Amino acid sequence: MAMRSVATVFGGSGFIGRYVVKRLAASGYVVRVAVRDPEAALFLKPMGGVGQVVPLAASVTDPAGVARAVAGASLVVNLVGILSERRAGDFMRIHAEGAANVARAAAAAGVGALVHVSAIGAAADSPALYARSKAAGEEAVRAAFPQATILRPSVVFGAEDAFFNRFAAMARLLPVMPVIGGACRLQPVYVGDVADAVMAALAHGAGRTYELGGPTVMTMRDIIAYVLRVTGRARGTLSLPRGLVMLQAGFLEHVPGKPLTRDQVRLLERDNVVTEGMPGLAALGIIAKPVALVVPSYLARFRPGGGKKAPDVAEKDLKSDLFPAH
Repeated sequence: MAMRSVATVFGGSGFIGRYVVKRLAASGYVVRVAVRDPEAALFLKPMGGVGQVVPLAASVTDPAGVARAVAGASLVVNLVGILSERRAGDFMRIHAEGAANVARAAAAAGVGALVHVSAIGAAADSPALYARSKAAGEEAVRAAFPQATILRPSVVFGAEDAFFNRFAAMARLLPVMPVIGGACRLQPVYVGDVADAVMAALAHGAGRTYELGGPTVMTMRDIIAYVLRVTGRARGTLSLPRGLVMLQAGFLEHVPGKPLTRDQVRLLERDNVVTEGMPGLAALGIIAKPVALVVPSYLARFRPGGGKKAPDVAEKDLKSDLFPAH
């Protein structure tokens, strides 16, 4: 019996990771899901046949563990990322040093293809440490594995997201919706499209950097308005001044779960859209799915009455002038 090829996915139990693991398993790979907590990744095993999806303990900050995870693999995908630090230095440890560990181990193991998922906005001069650490990670990956493919998605949406779902949950509870960084422009991209981009990049994207955005550019103010319409919630909005937001974020950084940090506020000081001239989903043969085609279905549970009567918004939003195409 022929041996199956092995693919190692770091961060495979996360939001994007579960979609990537499913696609790799469907393509016939034995998928090693390298995570800090293998038990938390057991839900992925039914995505493949018996023994095909294998969770294993391997933190990107542990070079020896990373080397074991990639040994014998033909493909490696690094999806590991955090939005806030548990302790000072986590951004650089995970986004930069961790990325370097994965790339070096992949090169040493003779891995055929490496895809590193970064983020739009990664830049050494960003006001946000998150984005600076992402840029440092990209540089480290390129140095260790020059033929790696780097994917930079904008904010990613899908049924399990912590973006549209969070705003919809807030709209259900709050009488007025706060708007932070209302003028910041984002280009939300569907998680399934990002996973498809990973698969396409593994096949033919070696050595390039792609920026992944959906077909619609929305400001943060647009996004709040859209969530209110889709969930049928009549709420006012209140744009908060940066000084007040930074003061609140300084307090919320000490709340369990860190609902908002000062670094996240700084991220909203720059647009998060595909750079003109950069290759993106189309260059990988993927037709991007719009927000209005996906989001209303999973926000239905936030509507009054649990979504038994859905507002007629999807078709209107597909043609709306409110959200111009990029």
